[in-house]
Amino acid sequence: MNYHLLGHSALRISEIAFGGMSLQGSDEENAALIHQAIGAGINYFDTADLYDRGENERTLGKALQGKRQEVIIASKVGNQWRPDGSGWDWNPRKDYILKTVEDSLQRLQTDYIDLYQLHGGTLEDPIDETIEAFELLQQQGKIRYYGISSIRPNVIREYVKRSNIVSVMMQYCLLDRRPEESCLELLLQHNIGVLARGCVAKGLLVDKPAAPFLNYTADEVKRAANAVAAVSNPQRGASQTAVRFVLQHPAISAAVIGIRTPAQLEDAEKASAAPMLTSQEINTLRAAVPANCYEQHR
Repeated sequence: MNYHLLGHSALRISEIAFGGMSLQGSDEENAALIHQAIGAGINYFDTADLYDRGENERTLGKALQGKRQEVIIASKVGNQWRPDGSGWDWNPRKDYILKTVEDSLQRLQTDYIDLYQLHGGTLEDPIDETIEAFELLQQQGKIRYYGISSIRPNVIREYVKRSNIVSVMMQYCLLDRRPEESCLELLLQHNIGVLARGCVAKGLLVDKPAAPFLNYTADEVKRAANAVAAVSNPQRGASQTAVRFVLQHPAISAAVIGIRTPAQLEDAEKASAAPMLTSQEINTLRAAVPANCYEQHR
């Protein structure tokens, strides 16, 4: 397993990160899978208070008992469940963040969260107030570092200018190269790590039938998948090729991959050990479909 420092933090994270959102088993089954991941060298585990109404944090925290010093825990805040359970509303207020972190710490059974992330964000938010909450939690030792999870260039720019974020989580893959237009270079310049999600485009780059994705037609999606297959080989299958395309961008610190079965874990592990893509292979992939750009929140 390869490891990278996350931005300007001291967090040395595995380039394959365990996306906990997909966990669906019992506590015992989840723990077995998480322990297997740790054995494979994965040390970064991503969750959020939103996932399964907090149950995702709870099952992860239970699985990590006795292994806290071996792992890096990342969680997120900002989406507040309605009392009637009908959905959630956006709440980036300072008082809410300071209150909600206590619930996450309790569910995770830990005294601190390594990386606490704002789970979204808009320009209408009280951004300075939100930043104050994260800075205070850092001073109190309840979190080590903070970041944001956002695909909005205008929001990302504000946090780069006004905060001490060490990371941004965003979707990035061959079928979503929108971050390449401005975000990846900006974050690289400021030594802010990028946590990439959606690396296989919901499986469309690997094994799912072609279907429209973002602004791409089904035919274009098929061309991209065919390009991935064309540069794959016995030592680097299609999913590993798709993930390596992401990891080889210099701005990317880790690929966050949703894992819920041992087979998915094994497939994810192989991406770190897979042969690097050559410059010619990368060019072949890039030429398969035109790069897309953000149409909103620019």
